[in-house]
Amino acid sequence: MPRHIELRVAGASPAGPGILRVTLRDPDGWPLPRVKPGAHLDLHVPGVGPRAYSLCGDPAVQDAWTVAVKREPESRGGSAWVHGLAPGDSVAASMPRCTFPLAEGAGRHVMIAGGIGVTPFLAMAPVLERAGADWTLHLLHRGALPCPADLAPFLKSGRAVAHDTAAQPRPALESLLGPHRPGLQAYCCGPTAMIESFERATATWPTGSARAEHFVPPVLPPDPDARPYTLVLAGSGASADVPAGGSMLVALRALGAKVEASCEGGICGACKLRWLEGVPVHRDRVLTPQERESHLMACVAGCASDRLVVEA
Repeated sequence: MPRHIELRVAGASPAGPGILRVTLRDPDGWPLPRVKPGAHLDLHVPGVGPRAYSLCGDPAVQDAWTVAVKREPESRGGSAWVHGLAPGDSVAASMPRCTFPLAEGAGRHVMIAGGIGVTPFLAMAPVLERAGADWTLHLLHRGALPCPADLAPFLKSGRAVAHDTAAQPRPALESLLGPHRPGLQAYCCGPTAMIESFERATATWPTGSARAEHFVPPVLPPDPDARPYTLVLAGSGASADVPAGGSMLVALRALGAKVEASCEGGICGACKLRWLEGVPVHRDRVLTPQERESHLMACVAGCASDRLVVEA
């Protein structure tokens, strides 16, 4: 069963053009669970469902979680709702998940953010600073900075570099990243076009040395090799026939499985399940090759065998 918690809005203030910075605390003032830098939080939007937002506060702060949300004209309801929050409001949330972690053992970290995509890096920056790590954040933005107060100390120290593309041409990502060398880890969070450029720039890098986090799920084309299969729940033995190209998530819910989901596009990690038998087809953007040996993302996964057994 997914675990939901109640949080209270402790503060809500502007943090750049169209951006609201929201601080959330336990209603009774208790410390909150520890989070990893790069984690995101699902806020449960009434009438809409869960929406994931990167935690942008210092993970060392144990009595508050902070998100900074830009109000999007094409909002599916989430950002508009967040912008209506005020101190004292109650918010339901799922426990934070981290699908965009800092790479352990990296000798240098280079981060590229597009606009509000800076938020996960604002949580990583103080952790890297305390560790004495070698890191640089490149922020590509247009006009006013997002989260200027959070960025200020890192801009002053030179750790963060702002590139205003309204005043100068957008720099090539290859020039910001430099050539790959042992120990270098690259990260990117921003619009789809930026992530596609980042993936092209790092296409020849070693596996795992470049990772990206998407704002919204990329378009997932139909799988031409999709085939029907039988989905089985390991605990109860209940089963359902899933048609070729059908949704595993829909089948799981039809069987009564309590599977949480947010993006439903393979980028947030909410519907991660352990698989036990069969041959899953992985189409997500978050699981590592090692994780795929035991887990799948139900929202986008398929199956290449006649039968797939999962824990749900």
